Amino acid sequence: MATKRNFIRQFWKDKQMVGAISPSTKFLGEKMIENVDFDESKLIVELGPGTGVFTDLIISRMHPDAKLLVFELNDSFYHALEKRINDPRVQVIHDSAEHLEKYLDEGEKMDVIISSLPLMVFNEKLRNAVISASHDALKPNGKYVQFQYSLQSKKLLQSVYNDVSVKFTMKNFPPAFVYTCSKA
Repeated sequence: MATKRNFIRQFWKDKQMVGAISPSTKFLGEKMIENVDFDESKLIVELGPGTGVFTDLIISRMHPDAKLLVFELNDSFYHALEKRINDPRVQVIHDSAEHLEKYLDEGEKMDVIISSLPLMVFNEKLRNAVISASHDALKPNGKYVQFQYSLQSKKLLQSVYNDVSVKFTMKNFPPAFVYTCSKA
């Protein structure tokens, strides 16, 4: 319950960074990762984990030699994740998603990016920077998975990715759309 209270507090404190009034459900998390091949994914990135609902699901399914980079800009969420997550495969990073390439080794590319960022509350410049940085950091055939509370992001994602599928789930508050995008 303390986690949910903190989430609500962070939402009211900064609606431009925290895009929902309550944490995502595990059901939404399952929808987010259902198309991820955890046996083949060696470098996974999570953007905007908040309280870490999806982070925990990812860690539980990750390959033993996979690596997870978790980007959280909100101070409160970052410190809570940093304190709570004790897995050598996971690096919690206190930086903006638009800078994710600077955390990669030379020539390294990501297999999967799982994003909970509230794209439509970002200004256009930041939204485009995050989408562009994510696309550039993915391997060919890599996946970018994003949830949103509307279909507003569909055209933007279709302009960048060659394949975008959308699923809807009512089992979240608010209900959400899950975009699964593949890079050519």
